[in-house]
Amino acid sequence: MGTDILDDYANNIHLAWNRKLPFTSLLEYATLLEQRGLHSLAIALYQTWLQRNKTPHDHYANFNLGVCLFNENELQGALDAYARATSLAPQFIHPRFNCGLVHERLGQFDAAVEHWQWVVQNASPDKPDQKAIMLSALNNLGRLLESRKQFADALSYLDKSLLLDANQPDVIHHWVFLREKQCLWPVYTPIGEVSVEQMREATSALAMISLSDDPEAQLAVARNYAERKIPKGLPALAPTGGYRHDKIRIGYCSSDFCQHPVAMLTVQLFELHDRNHFEVFAFCWSPEDGSQLRERIVKSSDHFVRIGTLDDTAAAHLIREHEIDILIDLQGQTRGARTTMLAHRPAPIQITYLGLPATTGFPFIDYVIADRFLIPEDYACYYSEKPLYMPDIYQVSDQKRLCAPPPTRKSCGLPSDAIVFCSFNNNHKYTADVFNTWMNILRRVPASVLWLLADNPWAERNLRREAKERGIDENRIVFANRVPPEQYLSRYALADLFLDTYPFNAGTTANDALWMSLPVLTISGKCFASRMAGALLTAAGLDELITRNLKDYEDTAVALAMDPVRCKNLREMLGDVRENGVLFDTPRFVRNFEQVMTSLFS
Repeated sequence: MGTDILDDYANNIHLAWNRKLPFTSLLEYATLLEQRGLHSLAIALYQTWLQRNKTPHDHYANFNLGVCLFNENELQGALDAYARATSLAPQFIHPRFNCGLVHERLGQFDAAVEHWQWVVQNASPDKPDQKAIMLSALNNLGRLLESRKQFADALSYLDKSLLLDANQPDVIHHWVFLREKQCLWPVYTPIGEVSVEQMREATSALAMISLSDDPEAQLAVARNYAERKIPKGLPALAPTGGYRHDKIRIGYCSSDFCQHPVAMLTVQLFELHDRNHFEVFAFCWSPEDGSQLRERIVKSSDHFVRIGTLDDTAAAHLIREHEIDILIDLQGQTRGARTTMLAHRPAPIQITYLGLPATTGFPFIDYVIADRFLIPEDYACYYSEKPLYMPDIYQVSDQKRLCAPPPTRKSCGLPSDAIVFCSFNNNHKYTADVFNTWMNILRRVPASVLWLLADNPWAERNLRREAKERGIDENRIVFANRVPPEQYLSRYALADLFLDTYPFNAGTTANDALWMSLPVLTISGKCFASRMAGALLTAAGLDELITRNLKDYEDTAVALAMDPVRCKNLREMLGDVRENGVLFDTPRFVRNFEQVMTSLFS
């Protein structure tokens, strides 16, 4: 710190102590200190001024002190400063809003919600400065409640936000996904001045794949997100020529190294990597959930590196320091993604795998792991990444997954003598067209029920209503609550046929069903997400379960339900696939995967 700065600071402290520093001068000099990164000096200046001065502006000074303390992560001090501000000026909205931010960072979510609700109730949308803070409160309520799976309340707050201001792309994309999660159809429905075109343009890549099988549209959505959200012109950290290591350093990065489908699929890949030729790094910002699955990943990594406390730039530099040859992102454009970290190009080769079943649109991702069914060469032009083709199947499996003894149908609320169709996909994958087809199937197979995942109570209520509107008894839809993975797997023994979703196919759930020898009936389209189950069935040699349109899908489901011998034969075939086929041959997959990785250096 220079002498001039110290002299200026000493002079301003002196003036503040002697009650001779005007409020406007306090603001100007404290702002200058903040801009120079001298946060602690700004805090001390505000504290000195407040200790020695009593003015009509004290509530503003306390608010600014709270902001400085919050930026330094002095959270209790920030709360105290905001409390003093609101005590002096009870209708002062901004510290109430910021208290919500502090409580959220402290994990005190109910308190955060209470403060933001106060702002919503007391701010005036007719005053521009208050309207802005009211919108922020509504949007934070929507975001926080969505993360806590309170989908209906979250959507209600975002409704209010969009009615106040239709030009909010980020809010629209959450609003669209919340409607998907609750099976509110049509998803694109009028609200205020928001047009359907705005909804389409704002739809996230993950939400889009439940709505469209148009690969060109998905690429446009992904690139639009990248254009809006990712910093441009970041210098590449890794040398373009790569490194020279005795072993290939392969790094996997994810927020899902915990009880999550991505971890369920990949864990044995980490375990079986050939340590004579590969050194395995896992860069993790996942919850410490204490699961056996997480422990397997930690143990199977040569270097398990936690980066959850680092910002994206620091994390990118840390990855660069490890001289990773190939960095595999298991996230894509999904919740928890660290796109700015990847935009720094911490590795000379960067690959996307599994996390997002679509193109990322990221210019800094070079390749996507695929097979020739998943991404036919004719469709490769709709991917910003170059496909790396696996010879058998793109999706890795875990041969060590645990399965509990099968429950009884009665214990699961299923009739003992019915044909049981199941679809344990997340509810946001359900669409009106496919649900209508499911209802047709139930109508044509009278002694049948549909067994679905009870993802959230609002989707369950809406699906029951949709069934009744189609003339189907709502009791013919049975909902299964979430259970631990080994109990979830055992349920597949009770079903007769897995009915896939479209255009967002089952991924891990299709893998699980086939592993448990339950036939999966799918519709394959043009995009990655609509070809996942078809890729698995192709590897299993069961092309007969791949349909191309809703009519064939419906007819095939009905035909299988009426032919128990054929269903039994399919189960026996899948049992042989599990023991002898390529679909679940994980050692073979890992050898092929390593050959593909090695080929990148030839």
